[in-house]
Amino acid sequence: MPASNPAPQLPPGLKPYFQEYDTTRLDIIQDANLIIQRTLEFGTWDEIRWLFAVYGRQRIRLFLRHYGKRWLKPVTFHYWRKLLGVRRWRKPPFPQVGGEIWEH
Repeated sequence: MPASNPAPQLPPGLKPYFQEYDTTRLDIIQDANLIIQRTLEFGTWDEIRWLFAVYGRQRIRLFLRHYGKRWLKPVTFHYWRKLLGVRRWRKPPFPQVGGEIWEH
């Protein structure tokens, strides 16, 4: 019986951004949104390349549409949504303070 490929491991440079988690127990599939969020927010370019290799452009765009506005800092959200061409996204269910420079 052939050995199965092990799940991709979180790059060591990202581990400080998951301090409240045991990174050996993070599941690439079940914890995808958390991993995508932290990597888009704090990752280096090498870690961003790893993220796209693991999840692909479409999965990351899906995260931005559904959770990006709420889970990412405004500057990070707008940077990635423009870079990946995300034109529609879910708005948070709570009001936001107006006048933020990164709103548009």
